[in-house]
Amino acid sequence: MRGGTITTTINPAHAVASPDPRLIVDLDAIARNYGTLCRLAGGAQVAGVVKADAYGLGAAQVAPRLAKEGCRTFFVATAREGEALRKALPGLEAEIFVFHGYWPGERARIVSARLIPVLNSADQIEAFRADGGGACAIHFDTGMNRLGLSSRETEELIAGASTLAGLDLRLIMSHLACAEAPDHPKNGAQRDRFADIVRRLPPCRASLANTGAVLLGEAYHFDLVRPGIGLYGAHPANTSGGPFEPVVAIEAPILQLREIAAGETIGYGAQVTADRAMLTATLALGYADGFLRATSPGAAGRIGNTRIPLLGSVSMDLSVVDVSAVPGQLKPGDRVRFLASALNETAAAAGTIGYELLTRLGSRLTRVYESDR
Repeated sequence: MRGGTITTTINPAHAVASPDPRLIVDLDAIARNYGTLCRLAGGAQVAGVVKADAYGLGAAQVAPRLAKEGCRTFFVATAREGEALRKALPGLEAEIFVFHGYWPGERARIVSARLIPVLNSADQIEAFRADGGGACAIHFDTGMNRLGLSSRETEELIAGASTLAGLDLRLIMSHLACAEAPDHPKNGAQRDRFADIVRRLPPCRASLANTGAVLLGEAYHFDLVRPGIGLYGAHPANTSGGPFEPVVAIEAPILQLREIAAGETIGYGAQVTADRAMLTATLALGYADGFLRATSPGAAGRIGNTRIPLLGSVSMDLSVVDVSAVPGQLKPGDRVRFLASALNETAAAAGTIGYELLTRLGSRLTRVYESDR
């Protein structure tokens, strides 16, 4: 077979089709995953973690759908995210907690948007109270060593209960370091430390569990669980399977089909040499769209049920795939589907986790939201 571009007549019916890659978000699947988490959580309340623009999928679309399913508590990272979320939930009496805590320069934003800062240190508690206090949460570090009151600060707060005077304490919380590893001894140690803190403080709602800890069982659930990645269809251990439905897929259009002869190279650096004659497709999808360069080699898309492996390096705007095994005739404008049930597989090929893959999805991807409601 001789190398070269295949001349293909584009069907007039497809002439107005966009050559842009699309990000398909199944809001119904998110709703069903929320229902699954509610069942797993038993009697605990289930909040929605929609930080980082709902893990890159669009908090303005995801949060209202969660609200339709009964979700009334949300978590974001920053006050700016919380302000945007409040605007996306008009008329809803939702609690919006801000993980990054309290900063005096954001006082007006917090008050105006009715946000609840998660106070992470004794200094933040004092600053918040000095500025008038209000609704808040307190994060206790139980072994993550990231955010939260240190052991010393925790003991001082418990010993001086007056420290909480003037605060409308809505939640006390901590975070597991190894929840995605069910057998890790640190999980039980952190749970026991948190339970001790809860016991020694005045009665208040308590929260320890992210998605991974929800899966660890009732002993980790306390009063409120706050799943993130499970809502968006991925297992926190970066494995396939689990109780959650796929939520997100990328559909990348074929820009050009090409016949490659055995011995020809493909892409930058001539990293791939064809070991046989093959049919390749150049796609409108690259790392500028958030499709990580490191996904190739190893990752693949799909056309129907046929696996379509990536060839060579992912470029800024383009990727090349082997479509030799696809039955029937392809044409420019046909789309190759990525992620979906292969989200964690794709992340593993890139040497990362589903969380990073989702949150790096670029704004150039056209968001399409699917829902029957």
